[in-house]
Amino acid sequence: MKTALDRFRFGFVKRNDSSKPFFSAYLSNKNSSDFGSSNNCIAFVSYDYKNEIEKFEDKKNNPLQFPSSLFVEVEEKLSFELSQDTEGISPKIDIKPTVTKEEYIAKFNKLQNHIQQGDIYEINYCITFEAEDVIVNPYSLFVKLNSISDAPYDCLAKFDSNYIISSSPELYLKKCNSELITKPIKGTAKRGLTIDDDEKLKVELQQNLKERTENVMIVDVCRNDLSRVAKKGTVTVDKLFDIESFKQVHQMVSTVKCELKNDTTFKNSIDATFPMASMTGAPKIRAMELIDEYEVYNRNAYSGTIGYIDENGNFELSVLIRSIFYNEEKKYLSFTVGSAITSMANAEDEYEECLLKAKAMMQVLS
Repeated sequence: MKTALDRFRFGFVKRNDSSKPFFSAYLSNKNSSDFGSSNNCIAFVSYDYKNEIEKFEDKKNNPLQFPSSLFVEVEEKLSFELSQDTEGISPKIDIKPTVTKEEYIAKFNKLQNHIQQGDIYEINYCITFEAEDVIVNPYSLFVKLNSISDAPYDCLAKFDSNYIISSSPELYLKKCNSELITKPIKGTAKRGLTIDDDEKLKVELQQNLKERTENVMIVDVCRNDLSRVAKKGTVTVDKLFDIESFKQVHQMVSTVKCELKNDTTFKNSIDATFPMASMTGAPKIRAMELIDEYEVYNRNAYSGTIGYIDENGNFELSVLIRSIFYNEEKKYLSFTVGSAITSMANAEDEYEECLLKAKAMMQVLS
């Protein structure tokens, strides 16, 4: 008989003692609550929830079928050591892209043609890597991915047979009392081999016109999204083109804030801003239509969100990127990476950016 812990777990690294692979877990009830109706719960929203907001048709062709949304109430909080057992693990994982480089470039060119025709200004196009008939230890993968990436939103979640193994650098939404914050990422550069080289790459990213153009377009979408739930005149851009550095990459990050209207619910905030601007494009709805048309799978959990709603109704939600998704029953594993396409983008460069973002997951699974 499955216990609640067998069915639902959610955890994050305890950074006060990095010498041990511990994480805090929320032991949760079997039953989930209605959409954001409860406080003190784990919140998960699949990218495909957009179909309910905008009434899109669901392709439902992803081998991973996470629920559209799940809100699991917390019973208690505990800490325990992650298993390092490797018994029964597949000795070699054969990861294959669902799109070849040639196919990627062909789709890139078609999407850029949409931009040239004025159909869209920017779109986040993603490609998936997958492996079939594999057995992995999700807990061990989580520890490895965390040690490689050390991102602010490391997360391990289990929903029945489905696992989310995430090391996301990006904040989707954070509510603190009446303030709502989003921090879209748009702009990526590799880390340097030396301190001087690393600093040079940071400066080049910060000054790169193409990356700044991508970032400001997405910031405009965020401002528009937040305005739907903001008190009049309170939407502000606190930081623009800021550079944040992680173990694998430098990222261009902006910060947009607002004061929420009175009585704004969790669902109001999600419906106004989801999916996040950085993972769609501009205009947002047309970009989502083209994403559905050109990407191989519906995204499902990828570029959705996961986080925690506390007892006071405040919440913090990450963007589910730089994440591995695994179904232990189907023995199926995948991860997805992408980049922004604009009129200034180059197909070869964007493909290389995708591989750069895939590097940590590839390393963990090799």
